[in-house]
Amino acid sequence: MDWFTAPGYWLGRLVFQRALAGVYLVAFVGAALQFRALIGARGMLPVPRHVRYVPFRRAPSLFQLHYSDRFFAVCAWTGAALAAALAAGAGDAVPLGAAMGLWALLWLLYLSIVNVGQTWYSFGWESLLLEAGFLAVFLGNARAGPPVLVLWLLRWVLFRVEFGAGLIKMRGDPCWRRLTCLYFHHETQPMPGPLSWFFHHLPKRVHRMECAANHVTQLVVPVLLFTPQPVASYAAGVIVATQLWLVLSGNFAWLNWLTIVLALSAVDFTGLAGAPPAAAARGGPLWYVVLVCAVTVLVLVLSRHPVRNMLSRRQVMNRSFDPLHLVNSYGAFGSVGRTREEVVVEGTADRVPRPDGDWREYGFKGKPGDVGRLPRQFAPRHLRLDWMMWFAALSPGYARDWFGPFVERLLAGDRDTLRLLGHNPFPDAPPVYVRALLYRYRFTTRRERRETGAWWHRTPVREYLPPTRLADAPASEAE
Repeated sequence: MDWFTAPGYWLGRLVFQRALAGVYLVAFVGAALQFRALIGARGMLPVPRHVRYVPFRRAPSLFQLHYSDRFFAVCAWTGAALAAALAAGAGDAVPLGAAMGLWALLWLLYLSIVNVGQTWYSFGWESLLLEAGFLAVFLGNARAGPPVLVLWLLRWVLFRVEFGAGLIKMRGDPCWRRLTCLYFHHETQPMPGPLSWFFHHLPKRVHRMECAANHVTQLVVPVLLFTPQPVASYAAGVIVATQLWLVLSGNFAWLNWLTIVLALSAVDFTGLAGAPPAAAARGGPLWYVVLVCAVTVLVLVLSRHPVRNMLSRRQVMNRSFDPLHLVNSYGAFGSVGRTREEVVVEGTADRVPRPDGDWREYGFKGKPGDVGRLPRQFAPRHLRLDWMMWFAALSPGYARDWFGPFVERLLAGDRDTLRLLGHNPFPDAPPVYVRALLYRYRFTTRRERRETGAWWHRTPVREYLPPTRLADAPASEAE
């Protein structure tokens, strides 16, 4: 079955699968370390309460059948161990069917987490990781040649990631068409990185070049992925270079790294790999060929939804059209903020919460807070609370379900919640009151940076949440 395999892509498959397993490892470890405060039995959005109202058919998950924090931890750490084993090459050391089973289990475990993750797992890169992981199941292992059909499906995913993002920009904020969005983006993006201040202060002509290059990379280059080699490899290389630029300029969890992994699947490594192993020319057993063909048909049928979305004038970003997240639509930054606002959370031990009292600020790991602190690099780690705090500053509606429970846990001194933060100003006892203020942040100018040493400048906007105490606190203690 010469038509079924592409022996020359054996190294590309190896690189793709092992790198993808590395991304899964980061995702599972992050889930294991953060879940108790976010979605645990006593978390801000508890899984047990969620599954009571969401039927299995809408969000299939192992946790629909049973949930406990211990069971979740076992599933998350099992996923991490399995991902580490696949990244080390375990999939190539077992028979084809067993390798497919390992990838399928990895996908199932993460699907189970995403489908009960609620707001905390509503990001497009969750669906992207699941879609790539599903296709990795059918990519085989070293005992069979890489199936051509799955390689094309991976390019189809990458095309939708890039082209969808390009379309949403051109249809969205006019600054993308004027090539001015990057005058603001490096400053207003969800979680700036250590180099974002420097990117923001690049000359405006460079920002316009960045915008123009982005449009070419997302609207023209993806089409070239479907052309013969070596053009497809060059196109993939351009995408990789663009994603590395984004890695340097901000923190976008594992989105950029996963896009790079997908791009590597389109690269022809023949010149580096030499002659393929004998096993790479095998088409695999008949059941495998039939299964790959069936999955290809399934993906093509399900693709009608994201295609319609891309063609629609009302295109939406990051939408899943089925509960298994098999074929999704993607996109990012259809609009770009011109100003940055941040929610600053403070507590006080004072019994009477005066505006000029002893209010102490909670520090977050990634989101801007202390104006003198240089933003840190966290990606590919995903700091879910920090990201949602950025959305909370855009509109209180984004925080309606979880911000109140978050404040309650600060007032109770909940250890799991405090572990998500970078600085707890109340190490000995929780505060009596917590409040939240909205500030406008901007990067300092070069002159301000030299004179003050600060990376940010902030000015108060308004009160976001008035001083709040635990509802069951004795009234005499708060008067």
